Amino acid sequence: MTQIAFIGGGNMATSIIGGLIKQGDINPELIHVADPNPEQRQYLKENFAVNTHTDGKDAVVNADIVVLAVKPQVMKSVLISLADTLKQQRSLLVSIAAGVSTQSLQQWSGCEAVVRCMPNTPALIGLGATGLYATDAVTIEQRQLTDSLLRAVGTTAWLQEESDIDTVTAVSGSGPAYFFLLIEAMMEAGQQMGLSEEAARLLTLQTAAGASQLAQNADVNAAELRRRVTSPGGTTEQAILSFESSGFRSMVSTALNAAKKRAEELSKELAD
Repeated sequence: MTQIAFIGGGNMATSIIGGLIKQGDINPELIHVADPNPEQRQYLKENFAVNTHTDGKDAVVNADIVVLAVKPQVMKSVLISLADTLKQQRSLLVSIAAGVSTQSLQQWSGCEAVVRCMPNTPALIGLGATGLYATDAVTIEQRQLTDSLLRAVGTTAWLQEESDIDTVTAVSGSGPAYFFLLIEAMMEAGQQMGLSEEAARLLTLQTAAGASQLAQNADVNAAELRRRVTSPGGTTEQAILSFESSGFRSMVSTALNAAKKRAEELSKELAD
């Protein structure tokens, strides 16, 4: 009978709500969503039969879990406006906003039990990857509830240190864009070498999907999978050697470190 309130009913919140209801984990009547957009409220009500509100204060009343799905820039003002109710109820806060530290969330809300999450955009189709960090005040039961909440849209991984969230941001939070870039480059190269746009698109996308599924289902690591398809003196070997001689691994490491550094900078900016 857990009651969940969503502050913000955008794409990510909608995906989580849809995932929960699809799994049958919660009665829609126990979900309350606050969003300023009347069209979005109507969509949520019609498609998921949840309760919708214009004011966050109405949504959080009696909520066991409050999912914070608003833009990081407005998080402070939103939490300050809800603080009295949240403190009184001792609600668990689950934030999916990038860059806002648990310390800031605690300070603005007056709540000690906070879980900070970093999902990624494939959560929109139920294939997300989410890193989670919980403060010491979060109970085992609350961790389990949060885990089931985010597993409704994909895979979850719990982190030991909050600073690891910045690394998660670099690896999986921003990660889909890296794969999109590789897909884009392979499609362009295929066309330059004579494939039609449709053939290059179809073959590249299916190759990406197949490689991902193969890696997930295999009983060996990615390095071994790569070795198995790289015959000595063959075509794959030539492509791999070209990647390696161009400093591919170093390039990936540099890119991820740049993303992590920016995530750290944004956290500091939002805290000030």
